[in-house]
Amino acid sequence: MQLFAATHVAALVTAGEANQLPVLPHTGELIFGFIAFVILYFIVKIKVVPPLEKIYADRTAAIEGGMHQAEEAQQQAQAALEQYNAQLAEARVEAGRIRGEAQEQGAAIIAEFRLQAQAEANRIAEAAHKQIEAERQQAVVSLRSEVGRLSTELASRIVGESLHDETRQSGIVDRFLAELEQGEVQPESVGQDA
Repeated sequence: MQLFAATHVAALVTAGEANQLPVLPHTGELIFGFIAFVILYFIVKIKVVPPLEKIYADRTAAIEGGMHQAEEAQQQAQAALEQYNAQLAEARVEAGRIRGEAQEQGAAIIAEFRLQAQAEANRIAEAAHKQIEAERQQAVVSLRSEVGRLSTELASRIVGESLHDETRQSGIVDRFLAELEQGEVQPESVGQDA
């Protein structure tokens, strides 16, 4: 009975304590809860936290790597843009140079065609002058022979003798025309001599 009485007393004491401080847990529950908390703490610390920290570190590395890659991509894009702008400026300079050369070549070709046209015009003019001179000479020869024939015929009628001897006629006509060209014979004096 003593055992029964000691257990009963302990239960009364515990029940009395519970009735006195309802907020405080029983001492056994407090010890059991503390031990369970420590066990749970070590389980979480050993089994749960390292994978979570690894995931966090991986995610941080991925974000930092992504930011680093984005910065590198931005730098590469900036470098490509600068290279493109440099090539564009170079292409514009090259186009200007080519345009200048084309203008110079065009001016040279125009100058060459002008020289060729001027040479051709000079050649045509010279050929025309030669042709005119040849036709003039032919006309002079034709006129000389015609004038000679007419003057011989006229002189034959005036003198009354035939002057149709070729050599004689040719000498008289040539001498008369030479004097006429030199200005020694005046038209009035010819008429007065007759």
